[in-house]
Amino acid sequence: MAVSRPVPWVSPVLYGAVLIAGLYAWLAGLGETRPVPFVAGLVALAVLDRWEGRVGPVVLLVVRVGLFALVASADGAGLSRVLFVLVPFTAYFAFGRAVSVVLAVGCVAGFAVAGTVRDPHWLADAGQVSDLLMFCVGLVLAVTMAAVAAEERRARVELAASAAVVAELSATAERNRVARDIHDDLGHHLTAVVVLLEKATAFRDLDAGAADRAVADAHGSARRALEDVRRSVRTLRESFSLHEALVALVDGQGDVVLTFSGEEGGHDAAALRALYRAAQEGITNARRHAGASRVSVAVSLGPRGAELVVGDDGRGFAPEREGFGLLGMRERVELAGGRVDIGSPPGGGTRLTVTIPRRGAR
Repeated sequence: MAVSRPVPWVSPVLYGAVLIAGLYAWLAGLGETRPVPFVAGLVALAVLDRWEGRVGPVVLLVVRVGLFALVASADGAGLSRVLFVLVPFTAYFAFGRAVSVVLAVGCVAGFAVAGTVRDPHWLADAGQVSDLLMFCVGLVLAVTMAAVAAEERRARVELAASAAVVAELSATAERNRVARDIHDDLGHHLTAVVVLLEKATAFRDLDAGAADRAVADAHGSARRALEDVRRSVRTLRESFSLHEALVALVDGQGDVVLTFSGEEGGHDAAALRALYRAAQEGITNARRHAGASRVSVAVSLGPRGAELVVGDDGRGFAPEREGFGLLGMRERVELAGGRVDIGSPPGGGTRLTVTIPRRGAR
């Protein structure tokens, strides 16, 4: 267990008080103070505190108790006995509460034995009994202060550990967000580029005009990919419009039909972004996996929530094909408090439905 104390100022303050009181008693001729061992013992204690943490706790405790006894024996004023309250106080941080309490009881017993040696009838002296009671109160306060300080230090350590965990979780969440953004943005546009270039290759000899249009559309998708990257960099500083983002998403894609109703005001920004990413993923999957020739995107924003439906006329959805893109979409929607349903309706194709309740709606 660590030996260092959270309140290192306690010992120096006590040493200073004992030094002033002892020197005053010596100069005033009160008691038989021996200044040399008295001052030397206090100096040695101050030096010993500087070595705390470099010396074994048992050795440190034994040496400290010996120096306390030396100072107390050389102090004619008798105030130096208060130094022994530091025994359980310092031991609390090195050995724990149980040892500290045992040492406190031992200090009381030592006080009583020393008083009996000096005067077998000291219990009949109200002043000496009062000194014993005050010494006991000091020990109780010392152990209590040590307990409070140790608990505060433990709480700080746990808080620091919790902060480290939160920082790591935040970093992980941010890495996941970046991974989803890369997949959703670049994945969508690169898929469109690949499909269009394949179309251009297929129609190169049959319909040169269609091939040229496909190449031009591929160039447009590549430019939009670059714009999306730039938009992602600015996303924390700029407001987000779901309608504008969806219009830009389907722009130039004649096989995608967009229907949008409702007002974005009052809907959480995270929910709107989740709907946009879901639309991206739905369109990408319709082209990449379903071989769809027509895709519909319908968004409805109402007072109770938002709904997105992406449908296509492709070969349908196979649950075992669910990959990283759909996983990332589900994570986004769940973080926004919504749900995702995906399947193949009776008429064929795939239907992706995302619903996100409006914040505060009942």
